[in-house]
Amino acid sequence: MKVLIIDQMHPSIVPLLEQEGFGVDYRPDISRKEIMETISAYQGLVIRSKTPMDRPLIENAQNLEFIARAGAGLDNIDLEYLEARGVKLYHAPEGNRDAVAEHVIGMLLSFFNNLFQADAQVRKGIWDREGNRGIELAGKTVGIFGYGNMGSSLAKRLSGFDVTVLAYDKYKKGYGNEYVEECSFEKIQEEADILSLHVPLTSETRNLFTPQVIEGFRKPFYLINSARGELIKFDTLNEALQNKKIKGAILDVLESEKFQAMSASQKLSFQRLSQRENVMFSPHVAGWTFESYEKINQVLVAKITGKWPIDQS
Repeated sequence: MKVLIIDQMHPSIVPLLEQEGFGVDYRPDISRKEIMETISAYQGLVIRSKTPMDRPLIENAQNLEFIARAGAGLDNIDLEYLEARGVKLYHAPEGNRDAVAEHVIGMLLSFFNNLFQADAQVRKGIWDREGNRGIELAGKTVGIFGYGNMGSSLAKRLSGFDVTVLAYDKYKKGYGNEYVEECSFEKIQEEADILSLHVPLTSETRNLFTPQVIEGFRKPFYLINSARGELIKFDTLNEALQNKKIKGAILDVLESEKFQAMSASQKLSFQRLSQRENVMFSPHVAGWTFESYEKINQVLVAKITGKWPIDQS
């Protein structure tokens, strides 16, 4: 079986696949036009997010048996047409769930303790203890919206911080355990001090967090988004931060992550957001560690070959 890899991957992907008997063409610099011209020669395709896996491309892949997505998100793939064609789809949220959880914890602790501000001030000779007084996590209630790989990994890591963890997932039941209390979204709206988003981007979740949903929270809260930026618009964030319904925003993802492609209104709204002191950003790297880069390959190959689950300890 021949496999084409069209994105930059950890170098372990080629020997991992070859050891399982696959013929591998590693072409991270291939253009979409070249993919369209050559895809019919392959039974497998390994991707990140270079180009949409849309109907025109899949129609050219007459011999395609599977697509393997090195990561978690599937919003760049025509899932309905893939299913209609009988093409298997693999992805690897298990490979970067630990990285996402650690990143969320790291950003939250940094935000609550003013670490970036304090570091910058001390480097300039400013010794401001009162201005950098921190907030403790202990005693807070953390709401997790979406209890899949990322949400459950975060709940586990929060267990040592003496917090109450509530989780809501529309499509799961019976997941309450020693780390988390399963609950309704209304209970999260009633009790959460911190809300962390962990759902995929779908037609259902796009712009899900409207001003009306934010207004439904009983008390001001801190928002963490390491899932997909399109879950909440820049304008909604600015409005909620302005009227203090959101006390602070910790964002690893943005409504639009290509600055040059932002509309004029998005650029203006992002500029307002970026000037707020109670907003922290990172460039969509929550799941992007040295370890996860390699673990994603191991998960993908195990799924492709029917050897999943594997021991990642």
